[in-house]
Amino acid sequence: MPDPDGPPRALIIAAVALAVTALGVILAIAATQHGPAKPVELPAAAAPQAGAPPCQALLAALPQRLGDYERATVAQPAPEGAVAWRSGRSEPVILRCGLERPADFVIGSPIQVVDRVQWFQTASGSGENQFTWYAVDRPVYVALTLPTDAGPTPIQQLSETIDRTMDAVPIRPGPPR
Repeated sequence: MPDPDGPPRALIIAAVALAVTALGVILAIAATQHGPAKPVELPAAAAPQAGAPPCQALLAALPQRLGDYERATVAQPAPEGAVAWRSGRSEPVILRCGLERPADFVIGSPIQVVDRVQWFQTASGSGENQFTWYAVDRPVYVALTLPTDAGPTPIQQLSETIDRTMDAVPIRPGPPR
C-alpha cells in the first residue's frame, strides 16, 4: 500500500541514483574537455640561418604529430625557425632551426647517431625536466629540446624528416677548450 505522505521509497532511490549518475557523466565530460590550448612561449634565441633554404625546407616538412605530441601554436612574437609540439600537461617538444653552433660542441664531443643524423646533446635544456640535442651534420644547426619523459619517438621522427629534407655535411665542432 503506497504511503499517503509522499512518493514510494523505491522512486526516491531511483531519482537519487539517476541524479548522481547524471552528475558523474557531466563531471567526466567536463574533465575531458580542454579549453583552447595556451600557446607555447619560447624565449628568443639567435638563429641567424632560420630563413635559409635548408630551414625553410625542414619547417615545411615537419609533421603535425610526434608520437603523443601534437603541433602547438607558438606565442607571438614567435622566434623565427621555431616550432613546438605539446602532449597534455607535459613540457613541450621544441625544434629550432638555423641556430649557431653550440659553444660546448668541440672536437672530441660525443655524438649520437639516430636514423643517419648525428646529434650532440648539450649539458641541459631550458628546464630541469628537459634536455637539448643539436643535429650537427647538416648545413644549419637544428636544436631539439625534449622533455625527459618524451621517449625516442620525437627524435626518431624528426631525424627521418631532417635526413629527408637536408643533405648531410661533415661536422664542424669548435676547437677544444
